[in-house]
Amino acid sequence: MFLGTHSPRLDDKGRLILPAKFRDQLADGLVVTKGQERCLYVFPERAFEELHEQLRQAPVTSKQARDYARVLLAGAFDQVPDRQGRITVPQPLRTYAGLERDVVVIGAGTRIEVWDAAAWEAYLAEQEESFASTAEEVVPGLF
Repeated sequence: MFLGTHSPRLDDKGRLILPAKFRDQLADGLVVTKGQERCLYVFPERAFEELHEQLRQAPVTSKQARDYARVLLAGAFDQVPDRQGRITVPQPLRTYAGLERDVVVIGAGTRIEVWDAAAWEAYLAEQEESFASTAEEVVPGLF
């Protein structure tokens, strides 16, 4: 499981050093793709294959499912981290997520999310208040 918040930087070649605690889970390969809220999702290769299998279960007649799969898969790049634990974030994905130099990498359970640092701070400021004041059950039986 991926947990925590990290603040690496992109180098001039668009490479990202993965947090050390995530490297073992991603060493055999990963997939980087577009995520919601203009962040990037990074999946271990096997987890992405499972996600793709779930997408295949959606009815081909569902326009929403087709659209989602197209954007997710067309924007996906697979790669293996180098010996220093770096991956290259392709330019189209850097543009989509507004990534310049300062980024935030968060563990989001089965995936990693890569955010522009300012976008993450704005998102977090907006969401923390509603998180702290949630009075109803968001996930049945969780609390």
